[in-house]
Amino acid sequence: MNGSTALITGASGGIGYELARLFARDRHNLVLVARSSDKLKQIAAELAPSGIQVTTVPLDLVEPRAPHVLFDQLQREGIAVDVLVNNAGFGKFGEFAKMTEAGILGQIELNITALTHLTKLFLAPMMARRSGRILNVASTAGFQPGPLMAVYYATKAYVISFSEAIANELEGSGVTVTCFCPGATHTGFAQRAGIGGSRLFKFGAMSAESVARDGYRALMNGRTLAISGAQNWLVAQSTRFAPRRMVTAASRWVSEKAE
Repeated sequence: MNGSTALITGASGGIGYELARLFARDRHNLVLVARSSDKLKQIAAELAPSGIQVTTVPLDLVEPRAPHVLFDQLQREGIAVDVLVNNAGFGKFGEFAKMTEAGILGQIELNITALTHLTKLFLAPMMARRSGRILNVASTAGFQPGPLMAVYYATKAYVISFSEAIANELEGSGVTVTCFCPGATHTGFAQRAGIGGSRLFKFGAMSAESVARDGYRALMNGRTLAISGAQNWLVAQSTRFAPRRMVTAASRWVSEKAE
């Protein structure tokens, strides 16, 4: 895979940034996508000395046309994407009935629509080459309902189901799809979502660096579904056997502010 090109969305910080460092270490060229042009330039300056080509694309993927804009730009520049990492996403804390329409639809647009659209656009060239890898970053949130973050949890359930389904469809095509499910991770996500003081992030968050290593390893090994961290794996498995009302109540409890 050395010398190939990896496209990473949400690359300006957290898991996306740590994944970019791992790809650069193994001498993959990079296309880094995020909203912040300044942050992307800083990261490009940091990683370029690795001897790789780093292309930055400041773009807000919440905009409906953004995936096409990105794909068309790379086509014009002759950049073939060998690895697609759909990492961009965000959540909002609060009761659904009180949440703004922009907050609700923005999560769906980024976490579901943009991810699906980018997968569709970049999959066709991969299939034509009979070679490619796709990493869709979901969350352990996708394994249960999430009161107080109902939309976010639901979007991640979609990513898991969608990824597993197309991974099956693509068997034998030369293209692999990996769905990666981190748990709580020390990134800017919690602050943006408004859950930095929750029990979940107070007592159980992993480092972005260790989570990225797990995701990178799963991608390169062609795993269909991977959960980061033994504790997160146990929690995700337990939701399959516990009563649904208990699972939902527990999900709400960990999202609430720690006393």
